[in-house]
Amino acid sequence: MTERRLVVDLDTQRLTLLVGARPMRRYPVSTGANGAGEAFGSGCTPRGLHRVRLRIGDGCPIGTVFRARRPTGEIYDESLAALYPGRDWILTRILWLTGCEPGRNRGGQVDTLRRFIYIHGCPDSEPMGVPRSHGCIRMRNPDLIELFDQTPNGTLVEIQGG
Repeated sequence: MTERRLVVDLDTQRLTLLVGARPMRRYPVSTGANGAGEAFGSGCTPRGLHRVRLRIGDGCPIGTVFRARRPTGEIYDESLAALYPGRDWILTRILWLTGCEPGRNRGGQVDTLRRFIYIHGCPDSEPMGVPRSHGCIRMRNPDLIELFDQTPNGTLVEIQGG
């Protein structure tokens, strides 16, 4: 079986799904507003080689709201957004990443998993192609569902640029 991997380019704000060396699909994303970086509490998107550690939300309806990686039972809409202005919405699905490079994105103050870095859905009102997240990789919900269904646990994720 040909290996699937994801490449996130911080400079172009694009995520590419590759099968072998062949790009199968490209998606616009939004990464850390504070740029690239690995330090805990930085709000930056970590670079380097990662893997999908956990897939969360399989089968949940589009717009499902997650808190602490658990569905709240809510579905995102404008009235819910008005109740919680400024909330960092994590919607639809979560691909939780773990770093593969000790000292760079794994262990200590640079551990991607302990920083809770995800690929996740967000409200349609959030722009794509512009760094605006708190360090995660945000995607449009329909794009995320499509990607999630093609991304098993263990999939390599390379985050480059910045």
